[in-house]
Order: sequence, then C-alpha cells, then structure tokens
Amino acid sequence: DQIISLQLRRLSSISTTSSTKMGSSTAASGPSSLKLVGLVAAWYAGNTLYNIYNKKATNMIHAHWFVAAAQLVVGVVWSMIMWGTGMRKTPNLTASDIAACVPIGLFACLAHAGSVLAMGVGAVSFAQIVKACEPAFAAVIGLLLPPIDVKPMLAYAMLIPIVGGVGLACVKEGKGVDINVTAFAWASMANMAAALKGKMGGSVTKSLKGDKSKNMDSANVYAVMNIISFLFNVPMVVIAEMDTLQVEWDKATAEHGAQALIINIALSGFFFYIYNEFAFAFTANVGAVTSSVLNTAKRVIIIVVSSIVFVEPMERNTVIGSAIAIGGTFAYSLASKVKPAAKKKKA
Repeated sequence: DQIISLQLRRLSSISTTSSTKMGSSTAASGPSSLKLVGLVAAWYAGNTLYNIYNKKATNMIHAHWFVAAAQLVVGVVWSMIMWGTGMRKTPNLTASDIAACVPIGLFACLAHAGSVLAMGVGAVSFAQIVKACEPAFAAVIGLLLPPIDVKPMLAYAMLIPIVGGVGLACVKEGKGVDINVTAFAWASMANMAAALKGKMGGSVTKSLKGDKSKNMDSANVYAVMNIISFLFNVPMVVIAEMDTLQVEWDKATAEHGAQALIINIALSGFFFYIYNEFAFAFTANVGAVTSSVLNTAKRVIIIVVSSIVFVEPMERNTVIGSAIAIGGTFAYSLASKVKPAAKKKKA
C-alpha cells in the first residue's frame, strides 16, 4: 500500500507540475524537451495499458455501461484525494460555470462509453480503426454548428483516405465486407460525441483556464469534466443494465474471481484517468496540432499491441486499410491547421 501511495503521489506530481507551471518563465523559454518526452511516454503507456485492462474487464463481465461508469469513479476518487489533501488547488466555479460544463461532460460521457462498448463487443484494433474516422465527424460538425469552422480544401481531401481506409479494413479476403455492426455503431457514437465535445468545449475551457481565480488548469478542467461525465453515466447503467447487473456480476466472479474482475476494472479506470491527464498537459504545452499528430501515432501502437496481447487477426486488407486511414488522419491534422496566405494589399 505504501508503494502504491508513493507511486500515486509521484504521478500526481508529474501531471500537476506539467499542467500548472505555465508561468512567465515557461512562456519565455518553452517546455524542455525532456519534459515533453516524459509526457508523451506517460500518455502512450497509460493509453496502451488502459486499452489492455479495459478489454480484459469487458471480456470478463458483459455489463459495459457499468464498466465505463466504474472507470470514471476511479478518476473521481483521484480528484477528491488531490483536492482534499491540498496537492492540487480546488476549482472555484460558479453555478453558471458548472452549467456551461454540463454539455461537455455529457459528450465526454458518450465518447468514453461508446469507446468502452465498442471494444467490449469487438476487437480493440477494429475500434481504433473506426475511431480514426473522428476527423470526418469533426469536419461535419464544424460546418453545421456555429461558429462555422471551414477547413482548407486539402484537409477535406484528406477525409477520402480516412474513410476509404476504414472501408478497406472492413473488407475480408474471400468474404467481402465483414463488419461488426454493433462495434462500428458504438465507435461511431464515440466519434460523434468526441467531435461535439471538441466543438462545444473549446471556448468554455479556454475561458475557464484564462481566469486564474477559478483554479482551472488543464488537470482540473479534465477532473471536472470527468465528474460530470460520471454523473451522466450512472443513469445509463440504471436504464441499460440494472436488471441484469447482479446476474452478470455473479457470473463473472464465478468464472474469473471477484479479485481479478475488480483489479482489471480499477486498473483500467486508473490508466484512463492518468493518460488523459498527461494528454491534456502535453496539449497545454505544445498546442492542438502537435497533440493531434501524436494522437494519430498512438493508434498505431494500440492496434499493434492489442493484436499481440489478444491475438486479434490482422488480415492484409486490415493492415493496409488501417495504415491508409491513420495516414489520412495524420495528414488531416496538419492540413486543417494550415493558415491561408495573407493577401497582399494593393498599392
């Protein structure tokens, strides 16, 4: 217990330092390369371990809304400990601030749950391939909801290899199109929710982080969204799984043991929260473009590792299609941020 406690304090110190020390000295010199490498390494490791333990947990118990909610509980407890012990400043939010965060928390809930359910009913690699389509959802949302966000034409062109690559990955040799429809639907819901969260959350989080009196650095912004996300997740557990939850729990513990089930759920929740904290901290240091590019590269690692750990077959079309889709996402991340050349003023 003492070792775990020391590790928790060490991890908290790293993520808190990375998200709060954004003062004048940092602004002047920029974050050190060693710090950025550490953040990326922790982000990638945490995300990969989350996907592994999440899949183990959802393989054990067929109550995936419950698993998603339980994972968020870990983050809620973590935040309460950080605030209660004074290791992190407590957010100072008004009722209107919280109300502004509610829609973002709702979409965060749906994005998280959609991912958990997609990986619960299908392969982790397949869910990650479908989630590479997120830029397509974000592009559509950007054109439909104000303020309208029109990307450069090159960025829209990059949606073709993204969608085409995912389509190719779904074509099995000798079988034609072979899609796990349920996993595809949940992953698509996660994409839509993530796009809406990004669209609606940008201005809110920027405003909150800009007011120093609210104590809303990157870590606390994520902590608050995590709590709201959990509150939205609970009713879904009640609606979708409450009638069968006890039966599924008893079945899972009888087959795998209560300790193994609890450990896998707890570790998946821990790594989910930690990797998101590091990702938020990294984005705060380098900006959204670099973060998007590295987020794309992260999918490659998850697909490869999950394929090895869970012995998920990767046919030729799957490998080629996923490579095309992920490459398209990489190009979209770069092209979408290209600023148009300034028009020269006539003399």
